[in-house]
Amino acid sequence: MTMSDPIADMLTRIRNANTAKHDTVDIPLSKMKVAIADILVDEGYIAKYDIVDAGNFKNIHVTMKYDGEKKDKIITGIKRISKPGLRIYAGKDDIPSVLGGLGVAILSTNKGIITDKQARKEQVGGEVLAFVW
Repeated sequence: MTMSDPIADMLTRIRNANTAKHDTVDIPLSKMKVAIADILVDEGYIAKYDIVDAGNFKNIHVTMKYDGEKKDKIITGIKRISKPGLRIYAGKDDIPSVLGGLGVAILSTNKGIITDKQARKEQVGGEVLAFVW
């Protein structure tokens, strides 16, 4: 059975691991998921990720990031915006800001998978994939 929304699956796995305070989570590999993981590492929401060969298929092994000994969550929210049934696009002048700039919007543009700040700087619009805060 094929998955209809693999990006939503990735975000849900990260959200569930964060809620359960797991140290790591495995996600099936794709180029777009690696690009999203790159953004999450650059923005400081996850510690790191590694690509792991698990026999016939490859996984992204994400190491979660927490604050302090009590494991306070770094990611307070993560939400899929554009879905296969309803695509959401933003022009270069309509790029959303998450929590007044405290969060990050992830966009798919002709320049690749980038954050809302990079999209404003490069003056490009695209599909709004997710919000992370």
